[in-house]
Amino acid sequence: MIERAEPLPTFSASSASDELLPIREVVRLTGVNPVTLRAWERRYGLIQPVRTEGGHRLYSLEDVTTIRDILSWTERGVAVSKVGTLLARNRPAARPDTVAGPTPVAKEVPATSEWLEWQAGLRQALADFDEARLEQLYGQVFSLYPISQVFAEVLLPLWQELMHQTGFGQQSQWLFYDAFLRGRVLQRLQFVRRNAEDCILLGALPGQCRELELLVTGLLLGGDSGAVRVLPLGQPLDELTLLCQSIQPRALVLFAPAPPAASLLLQLNKLALAIDCPLALAGAGAELVAEQLQGSPVANLGSEPRLMLSRLTQFVAGHLDT
Repeated sequence: MIERAEPLPTFSASSASDELLPIREVVRLTGVNPVTLRAWERRYGLIQPVRTEGGHRLYSLEDVTTIRDILSWTERGVAVSKVGTLLARNRPAARPDTVAGPTPVAKEVPATSEWLEWQAGLRQALADFDEARLEQLYGQVFSLYPISQVFAEVLLPLWQELMHQTGFGQQSQWLFYDAFLRGRVLQRLQFVRRNAEDCILLGALPGQCRELELLVTGLLLGGDSGAVRVLPLGQPLDELTLLCQSIQPRALVLFAPAPPAASLLLQLNKLALAIDCPLALAGAGAELVAEQLQGSPVANLGSEPRLMLSRLTQFVAGHLDT
């Protein structure tokens, strides 16, 4: 465990998590206009602001996070009508042991305020462009929580938040943060792959994700074995047969954060028949085309990290039906 060189700064995260914002502030934070926010609420039920006695909408910080998630999906071409399914799948389900029993689970599952506190510390380091402090916080959070939780609850939500900020200096903060995370994830990937004898090839469907998302997926799919080799963004699909022939991976996995079009699914089916290793899709896009993948030569690994890793293990062993 990494020792803390100095204590975490104190933030009023718990009070911040209860803060309610007027619609004009939400527009400033997200860039989404009021008409769109109301449509997402009334037509699709994606956000549920509370109302004042005068009928004015007030939004929680959780609502702001949801709005940013909606933006991320729609920017990738996901229809707003399908975003609700993605949001529901990405929200943690209620745990059975939270309903009854004498043993509290607060120590196992940190409260939202705790994640907000870590994000506040990272946000301050980014505002100061303080790489040493950023490195310190990065090491501390990984010493305390599982890797999948750190990315899902702390690092990537802040990364997505900053990506959509438009204020002066915020684009520079995002670029600084993005470069920092990509460098650290690459280091982890190289370290865990050091002793791997064979590998899983991981690529991305064309134009669907940013490099950091692909690298993090590779890290999560690698598990303890680390046997994942991440291909660069822009890898042509029609040349994957050449790579598979030369590298001879145990499997080829393509990351799909958004649902592939019918023409692309047809291309993937042809690719699966042309290579000598099994082919699978991973990510939210794979979940959204699960019905189309049934009975095809392309497997669906899902999008939840533990599920992806479990299905990948079964898939490579030949125990996962496609």
